[in-house]
Amino acid sequence: PRYRPDWASLDARPLPAWFDRAKVGVFVHWGVFSVPAWGSEWFWWHWQGQHDAAYERFVRRRFPPGTSYAEFAPLFTAHDFQPRQWAQLFQRAGARYVVLTTKHHEGFTNWGSPVSWNWNSVDTGPHRDLVGELGEALRESNLRYGLYHSLMEWFNPLYLADKQNDFKTQSFVLKKMMPELYDLVLKYKPDLIWSDGDWEAPDSYWNSTSFLAWLYNDSPVKDTVVVNDRWGRGCSCHHGGFYNCADKYRPGSLPDHKWEMCSSLDRLSWGYRSNMSLPEVMDEMSMIEELVQTVSLGGNYLLNVGPTKEGVIVPIFQERLLALGRWLDTNGEAIYESQPWRVQVENTTNTVWYTSKGPVVFAIFLLWPLDSVLRLSSPIPSPGTQVTLLGFGGTLEWQEQPGEGMLITLPYMLPSPLPPQSGWVVKLQGVR
Repeated sequence: PRYRPDWASLDARPLPAWFDRAKVGVFVHWGVFSVPAWGSEWFWWHWQGQHDAAYERFVRRRFPPGTSYAEFAPLFTAHDFQPRQWAQLFQRAGARYVVLTTKHHEGFTNWGSPVSWNWNSVDTGPHRDLVGELGEALRESNLRYGLYHSLMEWFNPLYLADKQNDFKTQSFVLKKMMPELYDLVLKYKPDLIWSDGDWEAPDSYWNSTSFLAWLYNDSPVKDTVVVNDRWGRGCSCHHGGFYNCADKYRPGSLPDHKWEMCSSLDRLSWGYRSNMSLPEVMDEMSMIEELVQTVSLGGNYLLNVGPTKEGVIVPIFQERLLALGRWLDTNGEAIYESQPWRVQVENTTNTVWYTSKGPVVFAIFLLWPLDSVLRLSSPIPSPGTQVTLLGFGGTLEWQEQPGEGMLITLPYMLPSPLPPQSGWVVKLQGVR
């Protein structure tokens, strides 16, 4: 059936299966904001939209008098950008898809947009098609490719004029935004479109439903493409392929719609900050907890890094991504292609979470019990129940205790003190 340009029709489209199976993705925030590399990727807005005193002081101290934001673009060099190295890192991190910022709210495009003259990565700065180069490398590594795209641009005169007209005119949409969105789809054939910058205007201003109807009916990616929910004011958590709802969103219980949690290794920013300190970087335990809780509740986990202006993913981010990958090498069976179980988390504690795959149930415990006995009250065992610990050979002993559920004796031969990690997975076969 052809989809109509209305939400009732578009929301009825089944979500392509690859997205739910993937579970883990990497987000990349990269642009001219990586040049000042201070505060956040909203640098231009804080500096010249809000006239924040701290940002004004930063520019006065670091740059010549009269410096404009446009003068940062030639310094966005990407000299050290090696897309194959990025792709290999993301693959080793256990990601199944990667989402790159093609254009943030600053309007600078990371490809040679034909309607962003001299404000794109081919005309200035790197003089490279960053979107195309990364896409080629990711596909060589069999990773799905998602494109983040901001609908709005803070200081674009066309957008500001439409805003002044209470969004009754659409000059910006027709001359700038929509041509770029179509160009991205036709040129790079993305697996995912991660829309943003939607909150000021209704979806009728953005022509969102017309675009999505074309995307689902006639585009070169009509059968495989996945989109999020940020397509106009009030759309988040209500319309679209999967829901983001809000940055770092965590539902309290199992949602009835596919969703994704986006999180950032730098707790204070999505873009790179040169003054980032170690306590501001998410540790391994926090990262694994977020992943486990998200997947148990049926979500995907999209973890962000912000590269430098030269295109370097700093070593602390690499280290965290590789730690995630090592954990997934051992425990990925409980994550990839899994489904939420009938119980998502133990009532007695928030440290044991469940996933399932067919008849198999996985109990993921975030803290090692002091007596090395794991107590699970939710699974109902049978005489033939088998219990194993992922990454450890052999079966584990267990016993059923009325009123207490299953008591599982964990192996004592793990290194002592326990390794600095979080999250071990017990695989349960023959329970209900």
